[in-house]
Amino acid sequence: MNQSEFLQAVMPVRDKLYRLAKRLLVSKEEAEDATQEVLMKLWAGKKNMSNYRSVEAFAMTMTKNFCLDRLKSKSAGNLKLVHTNYTDSSPSLQQQVEARDSAGWVSRIMEELPEQQKLVLQLRDVEEYEFEEIGEMLGMNPTAVRVALSRARKAVREKLLEKHSYGIG
Repeated sequence: MNQSEFLQAVMPVRDKLYRLAKRLLVSKEEAEDATQEVLMKLWAGKKNMSNYRSVEAFAMTMTKNFCLDRLKSKSAGNLKLVHTNYTDSSPSLQQQVEARDSAGWVSRIMEELPEQQKLVLQLRDVEEYEFEEIGEMLGMNPTAVRVALSRARKAVREKLLEKHSYGIG
């Protein structure tokens, strides 16, 4: 695989790799470093790329594993998992404030979810991967992915409703 073939195969997924890394590592700098590291590892292993059914799934799995290793390392003591990809393009200032508040609550709620549910929620609802692709990336059965996603969504929904209805009823 030459340089142009590599760029054609890997560069279209670079943004997805960065978003996943940012999702897991929070810091833009850490996410950029993680993305760069994964791209370098992919380049180093470019001879074996033709062996993979999906270069994108392989790269996403590498990114996930790299970020989780980074979070587990002692040098990442100040990093945490958090959701920061929610934005609202509504023109109303009131709606923007409410959306920011809700997104903040979703972030806090997602911090409390089990790691697998966080990843499934990120990959399905933010990155829009199919269940089979997520299953391949996380080493799960697609049915287990559906169950984890359902549980994650339910937990987020219940806690968000609980927060919004506090003091009303």
